[in-house]
Amino acid sequence: MSEILKDPDILGGIPVFAGTRVPVKNLFDTMIGGGSIQEFLEDFPTVTFEQVRAVLLEAEQAIENPAAA
Repeated sequence: MSEILKDPDILGGIPVFAGTRVPVKNLFDTMIGGGSIQEFLEDFPTVTFEQVRAVLLEAEQAIENPAAA
């Protein structure tokens, strides 16, 4: 099961962490801005470390094998 949910009824279909209303983009924005995963989790306590890990693994797979994404 993907940890990324795209539902038009949740934030207009923006990809969010499943079971939350936290956009996945927030994770990448935090990291690009020099923040850590721990800081992201503190800012968004409804997201779990396991969800972050799964999303990062999905991103890695999409980069390594774009045809499968």
